[in-house]
Amino acid sequence: MSIRVMLADDHILMREGIRQLLECDGSIEIVGEANNGEQCIEMVYHVKPHVLLLDINMPLKNGIEVLQDIRKNKLDVKILILTVHNEIEYLLKAMDIGVDGYILKESEFSELKKAINAVMSDEIYIQPSLIPILNNRMISRDKDKDKIDELTKRELEVLIEVANGKLNKEIANELKISERTVKNHISNIFKKIDVNDRTQAAVFAIKNDLFKLF
Repeated sequence: MSIRVMLADDHILMREGIRQLLECDGSIEIVGEANNGEQCIEMVYHVKPHVLLLDINMPLKNGIEVLQDIRKNKLDVKILILTVHNEIEYLLKAMDIGVDGYILKESEFSELKKAINAVMSDEIYIQPSLIPILNNRMISRDKDKDKIDELTKRELEVLIEVANGKLNKEIANELKISERTVKNHISNIFKKIDVNDRTQAAVFAIKNDLFKLF
């Protein structure tokens, strides 16, 4: 049985190149192509691919949003992100949502074929060049989690307000506490998460997606 593959990329030349390469492989059948995120989601329902090759940069809905929607609705499809983005945060976000594979567009065709076969075998396939960076970031994220666990609920609330760019007086009014209390919380937060200023604290909150906690 051939592997039913669907392509989602807003660049026509990229889709055509990938399609031609994959169609030369007798074990793969291209069953659909989408040029934006909304069309991609709708098409997945209709063509029911085994594997979706998904770009991140797409109009209407980007690849991460498409991944979220498909996983939320529990559609039975393997999702392999094929992108130019080698930033580790994109990969971590995709993994948290439930991506099956992540590969860069600079890869050779043999790498893409290997990734497709891997996800079809229920394996997670990550671009080999990204694995050392991913491992280091996972270690860092584990350390960040330990720091987050040390924060009280009120400190987390204050940290999120800091990340939103609010001043101490605004935070005090929002949380109905005194400015002195806010200053004390911020001092404790800086010590617990090991930062020196509000900008570093905001970056810590954003990087660890703390906004979803409230």
